Amino acid sequence: MKLYDAGRAPNPRRVRIFLAEKGVSVALVPIDLGKFEHRTPAYVAVNPLQRTPALELDDGTVLTESIAICRYFEELHPEPPLFGTDALSRATVEMWQRRLEFGLLGVVAEVFRHLHPAMAQMEIPQVPAWGEANKPKVLSFLSLVDRELGAREFIAGDRFSVADITGLVGLDFMKPAKIALPDEFANVRRWHAALAARPSAQA
Repeated sequence: MKLYDAGRAPNPRRVRIFLAEKGVSVALVPIDLGKFEHRTPAYVAVNPLQRTPALELDDGTVLTESIAICRYFEELHPEPPLFGTDALSRATVEMWQRRLEFGLLGVVAEVFRHLHPAMAQMEIPQVPAWGEANKPKVLSFLSLVDRELGAREFIAGDRFSVADITGLVGLDFMKPAKIALPDEFANVRRWHAALAARPSAQA
């Protein structure tokens, strides 16, 4: 199998971190977004949505969407469990994974895509007002996360999970999006520092 990867892009990074936590190695096929390689006929044949990552299995089956790919590897390699261990923990991980995807990572992406000059040829049209409008949404959501993290080490409980991976990638994505993390979010800062210190964060 092979994983079509796009380097610093947040969604491929989520999968690489997940694989690193599992101790699983997969052949990477680099896709240079800056050179629009995701729009070439060869890659469109792999993923018509022209997004990364994409996992191509040995029989030619292609899986796209970061969490779907992670779930596939969770089934193949259940240890350590990153989607929960029982009905309640799985539901809690799913809840926080979706919250962080829609409340943090996706919103930061809107800021980046609509305000960063490097995205001008990809996000057509760029709507700067929409990018600016999403900045306070990020901070409002993180205020909730900060309160939640006052009671536990990880966002979905006492174990590291795929939800923490989405949180780490979302927080790191704030830097290129030029969104500062307020000092008063001490619990978020503690959480981010712990996640960033994990070896998998370098994947």
